[in-house]
Amino acid sequence: MAANLNKVMLIGNLTRDPELRYLPSGQAVATFTIACGRTYMARTGEKKEEVSFIRIVVWARLAEICNEYLKKGRPVFVEGRIQTRSWDGPDGSKRYSTEVVADNIQFLGSKPGGKSESADVPTMDIDNTIFEAPEGSGSSRKGGPSVSQDELKPDEDIPF
Repeated sequence: MAANLNKVMLIGNLTRDPELRYLPSGQAVATFTIACGRTYMARTGEKKEEVSFIRIVVWARLAEICNEYLKKGRPVFVEGRIQTRSWDGPDGSKRYSTEVVADNIQFLGSKPGGKSESADVPTMDIDNTIFEAPEGSGSSRKGGPSVSQDELKPDEDIPF
């Protein structure tokens, strides 16, 4: 059997606030897009910049935390896997969407106004236990807190 790996790590800025929805089962799902840029040298020696816009899908409690703390323009580290979905469009044509299903989110930068987020943003460990940082103590992590989830829900009909 051939080896397989589907792992993505991205750092980018949110292009809009997360959109949180709930499935009929009560399961939370949030979506947002991040802009990831890269700079490279063209054959002409000219410095070029390129930006990719990547759709991110987050499930369960992690989705609710992202909705609460992430805002447009905020830098974020996303770790997850690539997923492609397909459906029939209104005109009968096959439509496709490729996105990253996140299982770890690291909030980067600081909150608007320059206040460090580490003192008031919860962190979530692998089994979805939330730990609040003691008041005024800040977080012991560098670069801001991270949240993760150990189990993503199977591909369900996403309501968007």
